[in-house]
Amino acid sequence: MTASTANHDTLVEAAFPLEGKALPRDHAQALQHALAEQLPWLSSDAGAGIHPLKLVSGPESLALLSQRTRLILRVSANRLAELKTVVGVPLDVAGHALRLGEVHLRALQPLATLYAYRVAASSADESEFMQAIEAELAGLAIAGERVCGKRQSLQVDGLEMTTFSMMLHGLVPEQSLRLQQHGLGTHRLLGCGLFVPHKSAAAVGV
Repeated sequence: MTASTANHDTLVEAAFPLEGKALPRDHAQALQHALAEQLPWLSSDAGAGIHPLKLVSGPESLALLSQRTRLILRVSANRLAELKTVVGVPLDVAGHALRLGEVHLRALQPLATLYAYRVAASSADESEFMQAIEAELAGLAIAGERVCGKRQSLQVDGLEMTTFSMMLHGLVPEQSLRLQQHGLGTHRLLGCGLFVPHKSAAAVGV
């Protein structure tokens, strides 16, 4: 996908191959800061988001990076030229070096099942979380079946923030794209509220 084939008002996924060895498992805020230093507009762009990185599983607090790991940003299609400026630039993420490869854009896909690895919650109470989510989805006119998954936490400014994984399925195409465009909740630059197509409901609870 190129800038000439993309609608500039549409959000896309910008995928960068990653060169690096390891990162702390709780690295979301450090990654946000490292990227914002190179791309200052990330912090003021309401549609921008940073997807959680896929790390090698294990009990250690320091996780290895797979060679297949990609850094994926959800950004406006007209940001391609700016994204190219960070290719090859070293990033310091909590004292660990990362380098970004050539960026590739891809369109959002209107699949019926969408999954978010984490959605920010105002408390650890699942029922309160789901009430807030139902209100937000109603405001977006999004139907489909909701499944709340695993509760997790992130360190944000030294405090613990609760998140839940979430899946929606049975979405019609326009609702699927609307949910991916808008997301749910806050902290998109920490990887929260960003939905991606998924083929199976088995992801929830993983």
